[in-house]
Amino acid sequence: MSLSDTRLNLMEIPLPPQVLATGDQLGQLLRSTRKRLKLNQADIGVRLNLSQNRVSYLELHPEDLSVKQLLIWCAVLGLEVKLGGRRGGSLPLSKEGW
Repeated sequence: MSLSDTRLNLMEIPLPPQVLATGDQLGQLLRSTRKRLKLNQADIGVRLNLSQNRVSYLELHPEDLSVKQLLIWCAVLGLEVKLGGRRGGSLPLSKEGW
């Protein structure tokens, strides 16, 4: 079985939905999914037209991702972005956690 076959098999196993409340959680999800698929930062960079160093930075600082970059990154990893109402209502407008 080739590495690309392994990646395809892993992409067929869906992750359970993840509720993200902080930027750190987003970075952790992107990094852990990339590793689960046996992709390195350079692989992601090629698809996003970014250097490996920039991918590393964005995994640690996901608040600097553009929406376009996030959507492409998620597509590469087989993730989808869903938005919905927050349980318990909205949070105060501050940058804490982001």
